[in-house]
Amino acid sequence: MREEMRDRGRQDGLSPKQGEGGGEMAFGNGDGQKSGQKGIVPILLIAVGVLFFLVMLVLPLVEVIYRSLKDGLESYMNAVTAENTIAALKVTLIAAVIALAVNTFFGLCASWLLTKFEFPGKHVLSVLIDIPFSISPVIAGLAYIMTFGRMGWATPIVEQINEWLGTDISLVFSIPGVVLATIFVTFPFVSRELIPVMQAQGSKEEEAAVMLGARGLTIFRKVTFPHIKWALLYGIILCAARAFGEFGAVYAVSKARGKTFTLPLEIDALYMAGSADSITQAFAVSSLLVALAIIILILKQIVEYCGKDNR
Repeated sequence: MREEMRDRGRQDGLSPKQGEGGGEMAFGNGDGQKSGQKGIVPILLIAVGVLFFLVMLVLPLVEVIYRSLKDGLESYMNAVTAENTIAALKVTLIAAVIALAVNTFFGLCASWLLTKFEFPGKHVLSVLIDIPFSISPVIAGLAYIMTFGRMGWATPIVEQINEWLGTDISLVFSIPGVVLATIFVTFPFVSRELIPVMQAQGSKEEEAAVMLGARGLTIFRKVTFPHIKWALLYGIILCAARAFGEFGAVYAVSKARGKTFTLPLEIDALYMAGSADSITQAFAVSSLLVALAIIILILKQIVEYCGKDNR
C-alpha cells in the first residue's frame, strides 16, 4: 500500500513527505483555527474583568490618595490630626469594637441554637437574623429615633432607669445610639458565616463527647471551636468592615459633629462644606478609611488561606 501511494505521489508530482506533510498541515490548520477561537474568549473575559476592576475599584482609590496628598504632606497631617477627625475616629473605633464583641457573642449563640437544637420558631429566628440585610440602614436609624427619642414609647423606661442609677444616658443623638445602630446593621455577619459550617459539621462529635462525660463549655472549646474558628474570624472581619463604613443608620442617630460623628459622617461634613480646603481635607480623612479597608482585606485573605489549609 505504501509503495502504491508513493507511486501515485510521484505521478502527481509530489514527494511522499510533501503529500504526508500537506495532509497533516491541512488537518493541523483546522485544529489551530478552532483552538485559536476558543482561546480568544477567555482572553476577552479576563480583559473585561481587569478593565472593570481598574475603572471601578483601583482608579477611585488612587484618586482618593492623590487628592489627599495634593496640597502636600503637611496639609494632609493637619487634616488627619484635626480635632474633629480624631473625635470621629474614636467614635468609629468605639462603635466598631462594641459591635464586634456583641455580634460575636450573639453570632455564636444563634448559630449554636439554630444548628444543634430543634424548637418552635426556629425558622422565624433564622429569618429575623437577616432583617438588616433587607431593611435600609436609614430606616433602622429612624426606627431607633421613634423608639428611644423624646416621643418614643421606650423613653419613659430609659428615664426611669436613669433615675434609679443616677445616670443621664440617651440612646439617640449620642454615642450609645451610634453603637446600637452599628450593632443592628452588622449583627448578621458572624452568624451567617458560622451557620453553614456548623451545619456541615453535624452534631455527632458533640453527642459522643456528651456520652464520654464532657460538659457544655468543654465540648465547645475542644470539639466545636476547632471546626469553626476560621469561619468565626472571617465573620468578625466582615463585621468590622461593615462597622467602619456604616453611614445611613449612624447618620440618623448622630447629629453632633465632634461628639457623635463617625469617620464617614465627618467625611460627608467636610465635603459638603464646599470649599477647596475642606474637600481636600475630606479626601485626606477618606484615606484613613482606605487604609483600614486595606488592612481588613489583608486579614481577610490571610484567614481564607489559613482556613483552606486547615480543611
